[in-house]
Amino acid sequence: MGFLISASVVIAGAMAQAMTPPDPPDITRWCEENIIFDERSPLPGPFNIDRFAFLREIHEVLSPEHPCREVTVRGSAQIAKTVSVIQPTLGAWHEYTALDSLVVHPTMSAATEWVDNKWKPMRRQAPSLNRTFGDGLSGDNRDAKFNQETLARNGSLKVASAGSPADLTGTSRRLVIMDDLSKYEMTDKGDPEALAESRASGFEDAKIARISTAMIKSTCRITRAFSRSDQRFYNMPCPHCGNMAPFTWENFRANINPERLGSACFSCDSCGGVIGHGHKEQMICSGRWVATNPNGDHPGFHIWRAYAPQRDWASIAIEYARLMGWTRIEGSQATAESVKKSVEAETEQTFYNDVLGEPFEQASDAPDWEALRDRIENADENDDGLRILSQGVVPSNGVLFTAGVDCQDDRTEVHFKAFARNRRRWTVDYVIIPHHIGSDDCRSALNALLKKEWRTEFGQSLKLDMLAIDGGTYTDDVWSWAKTHPWSRVIVVKGSSTQNGPLMVPMKFERRSDGRAKRRQKRGFLLNVSMMKGNLYAWMRIEDPAERGFSQYPTGLGDEFYRQITSEVKVLKRSRTGVVTASWELAEPTRRNEVLDTELYAEAAARRKGWASLTDDQWDSLEHERGQSAPDVQPDLFEKTVIPVAAEKPKRRTGKKKLSEILNG
Repeated sequence: MGFLISASVVIAGAMAQAMTPPDPPDITRWCEENIIFDERSPLPGPFNIDRFAFLREIHEVLSPEHPCREVTVRGSAQIAKTVSVIQPTLGAWHEYTALDSLVVHPTMSAATEWVDNKWKPMRRQAPSLNRTFGDGLSGDNRDAKFNQETLARNGSLKVASAGSPADLTGTSRRLVIMDDLSKYEMTDKGDPEALAESRASGFEDAKIARISTAMIKSTCRITRAFSRSDQRFYNMPCPHCGNMAPFTWENFRANINPERLGSACFSCDSCGGVIGHGHKEQMICSGRWVATNPNGDHPGFHIWRAYAPQRDWASIAIEYARLMGWTRIEGSQATAESVKKSVEAETEQTFYNDVLGEPFEQASDAPDWEALRDRIENADENDDGLRILSQGVVPSNGVLFTAGVDCQDDRTEVHFKAFARNRRRWTVDYVIIPHHIGSDDCRSALNALLKKEWRTEFGQSLKLDMLAIDGGTYTDDVWSWAKTHPWSRVIVVKGSSTQNGPLMVPMKFERRSDGRAKRRQKRGFLLNVSMMKGNLYAWMRIEDPAERGFSQYPTGLGDEFYRQITSEVKVLKRSRTGVVTASWELAEPTRRNEVLDTELYAEAAARRKGWASLTDDQWDSLEHERGQSAPDVQPDLFEKTVIPVAAEKPKRRTGKKKLSEILNG
């Protein structure tokens, strides 16, 4: 015989269950319940917060129940900011409450990459996201990419590009996440960061998260946001004495042994004890965030690669060794062979931004042109390591030999450069062709320069490896000449207005005057000239010939050469919205800058030939091939005695070489 439950009890229980508030949102718990790293991950298996203990407090302030309105996270590249911070925040918020959210990426391609390769795979794998948005494979949200509704129709996710102001207007969003903030560029419709922030202005309890690696210090958006935050750094106890301190680059660098990169470590500032990589996991579990700016107006966090559980410290030391040009390094984890096969980091900025998570400070102006001239013209021939060459002589220590060409209305200017390992560079010569690029005379002269055989200081014969010509003006004339040569020897370059991003990117197709698309034939490139100028001016300030990045010039170039190569300064401007932008402008209205421009074009040609990526073995091979003396040739009975080029005493010149001089040798 059964017993019936009272209807009132059933109703009361149902009402109590309906009125019971849900558990408070916990982003850390959401990660543990929903994230499982697959076999492709360095740490396969379920998410373990003990490995990422520094994320607890970041998750806490990103919760909808935390009172802060803004959160800033500045960190290194590839430390799981997207998988462990951005996507769990979206998942926990949408699971907890009805919500319209917005995620802004710097470009539409970046937004597409995030949706297709990060967001949709997690939607299919994470139970919470599957319940909220569906798996995206069939039915609801199957074809949705940039506008996705929840299955309960009580919320939506919008994915937008910072480069498209229209995507950032017309909607109100309670949760706004700005990913890769430092890469946002100003648009003709205003500041995308301000537009994204304004989407949350209608909500008193909105949350605005800025998450990014740093870029250039003077204009870095994430660094600007971090500087007005409370600036939290993750402190951990020393395994020997318990002293609390964060991992710092200065401490780590002081403990790098170039001969044993695998033993890279930290040391305790209090007791001096060695902190090895084996101590890291336990230290992170016992750490805590410490705010260093009591006047900050919101929580801000800085985290860099040394904390990442999936990367060991030897990898940081190896990248720094490549940056510094150290070679043949032995070590338990960094053998000479592994270092030689690795690709050198493109710039110091890459290391500072992607590894250290810190902004890179560029030079804002060039050294004094007179001091730079006098360093060469008044140099003591006995100076250790300083080799004074004459114009037209190529150094004999294994170089890439390139040229940069700038086209003007009444002339075409050519800068010949030699590039060696450790970022060293030499100006070989500078030539002015008194003709327009569209004329037969100019084209014949450029063709002759490509065919010309130059002499190294040891008498070897050498032709140009590559020539880069500016296609920003007289575009049709430039392209019509360039296409008469293989793209392996002549490329077309054009300066871009971007302040961030890679130094060289392939051009997209453009339209000809008749409206038809041009084929780039692997020879068209856009240059980040702003970053290239900052790097160049930093290298030009180096005075030690043995130091990495030293710039060398021949005698006799004349004052105008040095005035032009140092002609620009970096000017910071603040817009009406308060955004700081930078631009390079002439230091004096009377100066010209063709020498500086051609310097950058020649560097672009060298980079295209591998200047930033040649291994030690490849440099050794180049030095063996081009650093030898010219083979002895039986002289003719009636031939004059030939004096080797290296034995000639440099002649002082007051100006640039004329075309006839360079073509006739």
